[in-house]
Amino acid sequence: MSRIIYDPRVTDHESTATQDERFRALPGRPGKVIAVHLSYASRADQRGRRPGHASYFLKPSSSIAASGGVVERPAGTELLAFEGEVALIIGTPARRVTIDAAWSHVDWVTAGNDLGLYDLRTNDRGSNLRAKGGDGFTPLGPALIDARTVDPGALRVRSWVNGAPAQADTTANLMFSLAQIVADLSQHLTLETGDVILTGTPAGASVLVPGDVVEVEVDVPGGSSTGRLVTTVTQGEVAFDDALGSLPSIDDAQRAEAWGSREAAGLGPTLAPSLREKLLRTPVAGLSAQLRRRGLNNVTIEGVRPLRPGAKLVGTARTLRFVPNREDLFERHGGGYNAQKRAFDAVGTGEVLVIEARGETGSATLGDVLAIRAHSRGAAGIVTDGGVRDGDAVAAVGIPVFCAGTHPAVLGRKHVPWDADVTVACGGATIQPGDIIVGDSDGVIIVPPALAEEVADAALAQEDEDAWIATQVSAGHAIDGLFPMNASWRSRYEAWRAAQ
Repeated sequence: MSRIIYDPRVTDHESTATQDERFRALPGRPGKVIAVHLSYASRADQRGRRPGHASYFLKPSSSIAASGGVVERPAGTELLAFEGEVALIIGTPARRVTIDAAWSHVDWVTAGNDLGLYDLRTNDRGSNLRAKGGDGFTPLGPALIDARTVDPGALRVRSWVNGAPAQADTTANLMFSLAQIVADLSQHLTLETGDVILTGTPAGASVLVPGDVVEVEVDVPGGSSTGRLVTTVTQGEVAFDDALGSLPSIDDAQRAEAWGSREAAGLGPTLAPSLREKLLRTPVAGLSAQLRRRGLNNVTIEGVRPLRPGAKLVGTARTLRFVPNREDLFERHGGGYNAQKRAFDAVGTGEVLVIEARGETGSATLGDVLAIRAHSRGAAGIVTDGGVRDGDAVAAVGIPVFCAGTHPAVLGRKHVPWDADVTVACGGATIQPGDIIVGDSDGVIIVPPALAEEVADAALAQEDEDAWIATQVSAGHAIDGLFPMNASWRSRYEAWRAAQ
């Protein structure tokens, strides 16, 4: 079958491309736009999960825009995110083609920007129709590269926001090759001439605000280039109508995914190395005393102990909530990639996964596989007021785990995994994502981030004082007047400190 030849620079080309400015970089209006969820290893690792197979969603052709256009961030929203991508344009129809033959059905390569509004994902996840289908949400162009002239494994995609580099990766780092994506799609549906495939985005995609200018370029380093696809963000004036459908709704999980990470989204403090080091030296008992002096008495996670004696725990909280088991709810929420698995896939370096299990120890809330996953993600530890199964194996993983006990039964005996990154109640205490969690052999305590440096310094100073008092008692001095110190002993202590 002959291949269509199209040069977007020819101004008198007789096609719908010249009839509608949105499609000027294309041979015509595509019948469908297909997008890949996760394809680059860098993006998958950023999200904390590597899928075994590619998955897809559809975007309407009405979302296509040309280079140099604008896109609105709708009124009442905040999470309009860009994703620079390699876009493929089908030349000859493909149905049940092999990987070896797949690339011959691709005529052109161009730059694409898979814009999405994360504010709408809560009620739209999976289909992505509202979140990704808005007018102007699929800029393409500005020029096409002849697919016959390039190696599909050597294409580069780069993005810039306001001139600053944001993304850079090559198709050599795809988890699923471009040919595999085409072949896979063709076994489910016919890819028709002009169809567009957005092949996924690498790490670095993030949130745009009104006034931002985002650029995307696809090229062969040292060779052909699409030029830069330019889109400017404007502020929309029209809000969504709740009488017609669900309104934008966001949580910290959506913010983290839109920005690329919790740190980029500004969610919760990340512990400075100096503060982490202080807290590692500070006993929980000392922190408890200092927090009590500041009026905070309900900051202890009751009933949990380290699975491995001597474990020390310091990190910022990520949270996971279980609700009591109900068979019909477990059937819908307990299997597959449930909230429990998502939480263990998302916990990051230096974070502590805190699990609300209502103090129910009649089944496990994690086992060795999930402990290994958290450990491999760099998590600082796990705290659960429920049970742990495979206790010896979990302890051997090396990650600090504090729990209310061990139990051989699996999760579904008592719990349904419900949601993550929300405020939870664990061991009778309230924990919010971003709270600082410290644990040792005395138990686990919550330190409000705003007080952490202050109470750590005060607790360490108190430790020095208590150690000096212990030395005096060991030397035979009476406790009266020494513990706590009266003015005379205080003077002697201050003199000793000054001499050190």
